[in-house]
Amino acid sequence: MALFKSGNPALGENTFTRLAPVADSDSVMTLQGTVNRIALLLALVFAGAAFTWWLFDTTRDFAIVSPFFYGGLIGGLVVALILVFKHQWAPYLAVLYAGLEGLALGGLSALMDSIYPGIAIEALLLTFGILAVLLVVYTTRLIKVTENFKLMIVAATGGIALYYVLSIVLGLFGIAVPLIHDNSWLGIAFTLGVVIIASLNLVVDFDFIEQGVERRAPKYMEWYGAFGILVTLVWLYVELLRLLSKLRSRD
Repeated sequence: MALFKSGNPALGENTFTRLAPVADSDSVMTLQGTVNRIALLLALVFAGAAFTWWLFDTTRDFAIVSPFFYGGLIGGLVVALILVFKHQWAPYLAVLYAGLEGLALGGLSALMDSIYPGIAIEALLLTFGILAVLLVVYTTRLIKVTENFKLMIVAATGGIALYYVLSIVLGLFGIAVPLIHDNSWLGIAFTLGVVIIASLNLVVDFDFIEQGVERRAPKYMEWYGAFGILVTLVWLYVELLRLLSKLRSRD
């Protein structure tokens, strides 16, 4: 993670700077084009999520949904890793990533909603509410995306990523790492902190997309920028689900 100025690995330090500016105005990255790509990818996520949600709601058996859930989860991770290194494939792989993530998120959301009714819509509204607020904050320059700010976000994101990886590895040996799944007030505070860091990643992502437009990056970078935003939104939504479930479990 320390290799990236953005906390989001999809939008790395040299994502745009290493690309030669495009002279042809019809082949250059634009802000409106990126926004359109974001909207399309989100629509694909919702389509995939609607399918696995419907499947779980119909059967009430997560075992039937699990092939789609794990397929979407693992497949999405593989596609994301490829895209980080193959930006020019973004017009094709970003669409695939969105569909796969939709399958995973739909299964997860339906399962969580069956345990805590209404939690999925709450997490969804909070996700887009945070997105809207931070977009306003960024466009009005209430938060300045300085190099120190970027370094702070990447350091925090990297620390969280390492802690989560440690949790997975130790979990294989039956060792539970505290805070991640803990519904104590300390565990809730930890997850709230993760939500804040995930949210601030959006601000840095906005900055990288703006840089791409200003530097006349190739047209395919619209898809790649949209993919980067989607990665952060997925992370934010999952963390909000975790936070709300912890709060609900204390009631």
